[in-house]
Amino acid sequence: MIKKFFKLIFKILLGLFLFSIMIVVIYKWVPVPFTPLMVIRYFENPGEPVEHDWVPIEDISRHLQLAVIASEDQNFANHSGFDFEAIQKAMDNNRSGRKIRGASTISQQTAKNVFLWPGRTWFRKGVEAYFTFLIEMIWSKERILEVYLNSIEMGKGVYGAQAASQHWFKKDAIKLGPYEAAAIAAVLPNPREYRANPASNFIQRRKNWIVRQMQNYGKFMLE
Repeated sequence: MIKKFFKLIFKILLGLFLFSIMIVVIYKWVPVPFTPLMVIRYFENPGEPVEHDWVPIEDISRHLQLAVIASEDQNFANHSGFDFEAIQKAMDNNRSGRKIRGASTISQQTAKNVFLWPGRTWFRKGVEAYFTFLIEMIWSKERILEVYLNSIEMGKGVYGAQAASQHWFKKDAIKLGPYEAAAIAAVLPNPREYRANPASNFIQRRKNWIVRQMQNYGKFMLE
């Protein structure tokens, strides 16, 4: 009986492992139709409309691409999924009692949004690290950014760049200017509470900071 039990566990784990690779390979080319967070929000907020419209990265303003990199993960083009310097800084801040800062890269946020559920348990973080490793191995940086910009929550019931552009500024994502892009990026830390337009004083300050970061960052190239 014990032998059969361990065989069953092995088969289950092997099946999950093969499925995880298969779904990552599929999403290398196929648009992500929905995410676990979208499903969770649907049941948490019955009746709340879901706005989500996948567009290729060529139809997303370069200003918005730069804005999320400048505000969320300035080492995105260079790291392999994990920014260990940012992780160390976050740990130092936590130990010193200062305000906890996030250290998740765009790759980690993409892995979490597309494949997992919200949470801070060590198990979930471990699975997040596994999927981060997979997408960095199988996808290009451009694909990771494309999936991120099409899947991230950008307002109440608003997911992805195209839906956010229409929701906040009544225009397509390709037409966003630098300040509009910065406004959308500014709400990402708490998209259900912050508004990109009209912007509060806090979001206005954060938007201005992001624009300065964009100007300092300059042009970026992805694989």
